[in-house]
Amino acid sequence: MSTDYYEVLGVPRDATAEQIKKAYRRKAMKLHPDVAGPGSEEQFKLVQEAYEVLQDPQKRAVFDRGGDPTGHGGGFDGFGGAGFDFTNLVDAMFGGASPFGSTSRGPRSRTRRGQDALVRLRLSLSEAVFGVTKPLDVDTAVVCPKCHGTGAQDGSEPVTCATCHGSGEVVTVQRSFLGDIRTTQACPACRGYGTVIPKPCQECSGEGRVRTTRTINVRIPAGVADGNRIHLDSQGEVGPGGGPAGDLYVELSVAPHEVFRRDGESLEMTISLPMTAAALGTTVPVRTLEADREDLGEEAARLDVEIPAGTQSGTRIVVPGRGVPRLRGAGRGDLGVTVVVRTPTKLDHQQKDLLRQLAEVRGESEAAASVQTAGGKGMFSRLREAFGG
Repeated sequence: MSTDYYEVLGVPRDATAEQIKKAYRRKAMKLHPDVAGPGSEEQFKLVQEAYEVLQDPQKRAVFDRGGDPTGHGGGFDGFGGAGFDFTNLVDAMFGGASPFGSTSRGPRSRTRRGQDALVRLRLSLSEAVFGVTKPLDVDTAVVCPKCHGTGAQDGSEPVTCATCHGSGEVVTVQRSFLGDIRTTQACPACRGYGTVIPKPCQECSGEGRVRTTRTINVRIPAGVADGNRIHLDSQGEVGPGGGPAGDLYVELSVAPHEVFRRDGESLEMTISLPMTAAALGTTVPVRTLEADREDLGEEAARLDVEIPAGTQSGTRIVVPGRGVPRLRGAGRGDLGVTVVVRTPTKLDHQQKDLLRQLAEVRGESEAAASVQTAGGKGMFSRLREAFGG
């Protein structure tokens, strides 16, 4: 033979199949007419011929013995008398991952894994803080109860596709200036399965699954926050053909509470006190978040908060261990109680006289307002912090 295919691809005679494929890929991408122009057609055809021979063990053996593996005496008409398999070019140039679709051989399975699903669940603040088990209705796909995932009616079963004869693929031939180009694609009759169902199940129309609403119980651990997700393995949609179910993700949202506000692991609340109680000090009973739970008694739902004498408006009193349980740890955060002091707006004559007497005793009859230093925090600053501003 006058043509040395090893020399055409630039590989040694003992080159492996992988070395031949890599060499062909480089040459084909460089000499393709769309890249190098029409003048490279002959060289591109020769590179293709070399690859067609050397990648086939039988043809390569004939060539190594000095025979003619192409059957046309060394010339190359188009891409060979049998035509050019475009799928081989795609496999070689893209490593088997065709940009035009799958080039895998053989039928694909009817049974596939189902998709993952995402649903949202609304919680009250007490449910998020203390944990709860809630029923959740999920619209999803389940195994068809009539055919049990086969997709066929009782007494029938899939049969071999008459179009592709069970291969799941068909070959089309297209004429071009490069010769006959063969492409392989999924069989349109069986959609690549290699079999067809002559009598599909009337319940699922041959899918092997149906849509329904089912109820699952979701356990919410104590301490979850708005936006957290709970992963439930194999609780998503059942796959086609009764395939394994995907996973279910439950995204949590927490409704605002009329009394409490969450700040990380702390619970915050605000109480209002008369001016006299803040000045003299007192003990204030408050309702805790535990009051929202029906399984706890009155003792857990009530808390006495000590207000020191002289407490200023905006003061935050910390009650340890009455906040949010730590999601990944032991113990609970704190309960923050912010005090707002109420100044009386309507006073009778007796009350005014008493306040004037108090002002005289304290030397505040003509007291001027004091200016807070830049480094300190005044009442309004403390109030803004207390209310999250």
